[in-house]
Amino acid sequence: MSGSRNVEKILERTSALLTGHFLLSSGKHSEGYVQCARALEHPNDGAALGAELATRLAELGVERVVSPPLGALLIGYEVARGLGVPFSFPERADDGGFCFRRGFEIRPGERIAVVEDVITTGRTTAELLEAMSNLKAEVVALGAIVDRSSAHEVRGTPIVSLLRLQFPTYDAADCPLCESGDKPTKPGSRKDPEVKT
Repeated sequence: MSGSRNVEKILERTSALLTGHFLLSSGKHSEGYVQCARALEHPNDGAALGAELATRLAELGVERVVSPPLGALLIGYEVARGLGVPFSFPERADDGGFCFRRGFEIRPGERIAVVEDVITTGRTTAELLEAMSNLKAEVVALGAIVDRSSAHEVRGTPIVSLLRLQFPTYDAADCPLCESGDKPTKPGSRKDPEVKT
């Protein structure tokens, strides 16, 4: 597999590209949503996407792949497999930040690729980059299946993605979909924010 068109075909075939009225984790509303879990539901598709992203990161000297739970775990694992390096994931600590358990050890100076499924606001990604900085690891790459961000970087680290997508987003108070009487749905995994119309 090579090229963004082939990635888009996988997302379309697996019904990972959704249209409608969605509440994003940022609190904004959108007409489009990418549910990468659908694209990763079939191992062959996940392996193909992971191998392609690994190819794009291969020249960066990555020593370990780290992905945040939950949605990015499958693609992170497949990218690590493609690069032939270990894979680790953090969990939430009591204070809400990221910490590593289960015997995972991130070494100072270790060259890390942070891999996500979709990056939109970069909120979770920024939290993980901060955790890597606190551990004195060196983040040499930030990878994603889909980059929905406007800046195409998080905290100064450029996003290497298989596909860039832009959907219109709206503040809840100015959402034309809400004005038409349509209520948003929340397809993501975060429990915040509450639906506001």
